[in-house]
Amino acid sequence: MAAGFHTTRAARAPHAVEAPAAARVQPGALRRVLALPLVLGLTVLLPAFVTLRQGAGLRDQAYWLQLVLTVYAGARLSTMILGRHRKLLQGTFWLFVYMAMGIAPLAQAVMGTYPVPVAGSRSDLALAVGLVLAACAAFDAGALLVRPGVRPTARTVFRPAMVARRRLALLVALAFAGSGLFVLRLGGLGVFFSSRMEITQSIDDSGLGDGGSQAGTAMLRGFGTVPALLALMVVTRWLITSPRARGRPLPWLTLAALAGVNLVVNNPISNPRYWFLTVLLALLFTVFPQSPTMYRTALTLGVAAAVLIFPFADKFRYDSANTPAARQSSSVLDPLVEKDYDQMAMFANTITYVDAGNGHTYGRQLTGSVLFFVPRSVWTSKPKDTGVMVSEWMAAANTNRSSPLWTELWLDFGSVGMVAGFGLIGWVAARVDRRYAHKVVRAGPASILTLAVPLVAGYSFILLRGPLLQASGRIAIGVMCLALITTLRPERWRQLR
Repeated sequence: MAAGFHTTRAARAPHAVEAPAAARVQPGALRRVLALPLVLGLTVLLPAFVTLRQGAGLRDQAYWLQLVLTVYAGARLSTMILGRHRKLLQGTFWLFVYMAMGIAPLAQAVMGTYPVPVAGSRSDLALAVGLVLAACAAFDAGALLVRPGVRPTARTVFRPAMVARRRLALLVALAFAGSGLFVLRLGGLGVFFSSRMEITQSIDDSGLGDGGSQAGTAMLRGFGTVPALLALMVVTRWLITSPRARGRPLPWLTLAALAGVNLVVNNPISNPRYWFLTVLLALLFTVFPQSPTMYRTALTLGVAAAVLIFPFADKFRYDSANTPAARQSSSVLDPLVEKDYDQMAMFANTITYVDAGNGHTYGRQLTGSVLFFVPRSVWTSKPKDTGVMVSEWMAAANTNRSSPLWTELWLDFGSVGMVAGFGLIGWVAARVDRRYAHKVVRAGPASILTLAVPLVAGYSFILLRGPLLQASGRIAIGVMCLALITTLRPERWRQLR
């Protein structure tokens, strides 16, 4: 009996060990199958498809630099998709660079058509592309300083930030109160399912946009949308990871109520497309935090969505009476030369703006973004959005233009400051990604890191696109909400579980 018992255990032991090993082989095999077509598609086929189109663009220095930047960003995006670890912050960074600073400006260079007039010479455009390329290399260099796979030593271990169980109720209450006030101030639920123009008109009618100040608007929008999203993320992760929560009715009722609130205040009809993209990615990475397949699918499909879906989603901006007439499309590249992807052209215009005698701002624009909440009635010389400031200097009819992070850092701190800034950003992103990859495997519902990283990854598209002044309101409110529910106390009874 004893011998038979031990024989049975010995016979079963290999099966118990081999099953997980087989499961680990499959993702690696899938990566190997996808590697060649993905790399070729992003670095060769898609750039070649764009460059071989007929257009009136010049094949000068700006064009060749743009082609190099596109291929480089495609190679780095391929690395993010095919890597063994999920790198949310770095992955979303390279997705944005590839589409908004790579493929789209390349299509504009080929067609000779830009979404905003380029005020200066071609040399300014070439300088803008070169600066973006240098900053991306600095981002990579900063990320390489973080050694992969190195666990924190005893000297560097610190108390993890966790969700306080009792404070979660405060966040949920803030979500309902902020969103409820948002709905009431704008005149009811109907306005949230009409168009973005209707939302803007309702805000103007409420008096929050008077005097040219956007501080009241930013606070109202921020408190109306951010706490609701963050509370939904926390409760969703709580139910996914906690059997105790799934066995109680209150978390499910809270989830249903928060989902309804987000359907109203965070829907794609009444919100800018970049914000809805933030909502979508934040919830996706919250629901599937450990899924390599979902992570790779999100980055891969993001390229297709940027071309096929994103430009056409702008129809929600207008109501039926004010929808602009559709322009006749003469090329498949037309969606890439429309106003959605004006980042490189606006960087070139900012270079021209500085060279025209306006000079660098030496931190003034960044100060205005940090102190976004100060109304212009109090701070009369408060800086404008960088995109608005440059557009007004150009005497452009439409001043609602982007100002990518490259532009913001270069305008404030020059070329050296911009490159150094992106090196620091790359270092921070790599450190956070590494810690997230280790933490999410065993983290329960209480980890602040597993909530903050998906939120920042989604919001990074807004930060990278700019202007920073417009993006600052929701950042500050998100930080306040995370601070509200955070505890560093080690007692388990204080934490969400």
